[in-house]
Amino acid sequence: MTHPERSPPPSVGERKTAAVVKVGGSLISDRARLHAVLADCVERGPVAVVPGGGPFADAVRTAQAALGFEDRLAHRLAIDAMGRMAEIFSAIEPRLAVAASPDAVADALDRGRSAIWDPVALKAGHPDIPESWDVTSDSLALWLARRLGAGRCIFVKSANHDPSADLPALVRSGLVDAAFARFAAAFPGEIVIRGPSPERHAA
Repeated sequence: MTHPERSPPPSVGERKTAAVVKVGGSLISDRARLHAVLADCVERGPVAVVPGGGPFADAVRTAQAALGFEDRLAHRLAIDAMGRMAEIFSAIEPRLAVAASPDAVADALDRGRSAIWDPVALKAGHPDIPESWDVTSDSLALWLARRLGAGRCIFVKSANHDPSADLPALVRSGLVDAAFARFAAAFPGEIVIRGPSPERHAA
């Protein structure tokens, strides 16, 4: 069985206080909140933004159900979906540049700038990341957070959740993906899940 990477991430010391903020693609249904979240990521930064796949990932699921192609291809197309959402988020908030690798994200954070991660490099495969629907942008955000040595990984969701729920309960509810608990176990930082809130948006 493939497990998340457990070796110490590089340059932890310099970037320990940075955060990764996963912005769900479903937030496109609330334009005002999405704009506020992305602006917050700049103004409270530096943070690394991980986009959900949104309607593009939904289209991959629909195409797979109709055509029956394998999960490996679906996973890679879903990574493309995240990339398209990264471009859209950057268009909405031009102060957020798209970074096409973890190293490029790290460089932006080191310069005090927030960036949006396009995980396109993972289309080549990675030994620590199963290529299935068990791993979506939620688990990839945790993977990136560990890779960067981030102190927090924040998940901005369009739905509220029970704050007392443990990770298996969150998985069962569908709020996070099936691999989330395994990647969370490998991440030593704080995990925060935020639903709709008028008081606080992202970072």
